[in-house]
Amino acid sequence: MNALLVRPRVAELVFQLYGRPLHPELFDIMTVRRFERDAYELRIWITRTGHVITFENEDVLLTEVADADQPISDKRRFLRYPMRGEHSGKFQCVNGILYQTSFQVETLPEEIFHHVHEEILADGNKRGILHNFQPNHRLAIAPLGYIVAETRPNRLHLSTFHTFPEENTIIKSQTLIEKCE
Repeated sequence: MNALLVRPRVAELVFQLYGRPLHPELFDIMTVRRFERDAYELRIWITRTGHVITFENEDVLLTEVADADQPISDKRRFLRYPMRGEHSGKFQCVNGILYQTSFQVETLPEEIFHHVHEEILADGNKRGILHNFQPNHRLAIAPLGYIVAETRPNRLHLSTFHTFPEENTIIKSQTLIEKCE
């Protein structure tokens, strides 16, 4: 896909959780990573407007979507929030798997936005998965998509950051998927 496509406004984005895989053709995927651990597989897509993260083990398949609102079937959709303010949610899956998430949409003064944007860029150059988009024009700040996955026995913690320089806005989310004993 063309990375120079204009991103939609943050107000046009939604955060959703599905209990099924979603087709890659539905998204403008910029970066792909796949991780296999003993007990699960994790697929991460940084998209033009956010991310799609799929967690799968022998009992559960969960797909978290933070992306443009588009007509996707409601089939096996467990959570849906507009990207505004702060939200948190959880979903109890089978066999003791618990999904918990929270996200925050934060619009900052321009100077503070630039500082936070640079901190995310610096951290992303050291760890995690970073996609530095092309700016809309040569003097603009390039949007970022950044995801960090931390694994522990029976626990997966995901932190995501997506910057929208034209709106001085950062979307941050944290997701915890754990097996409760």
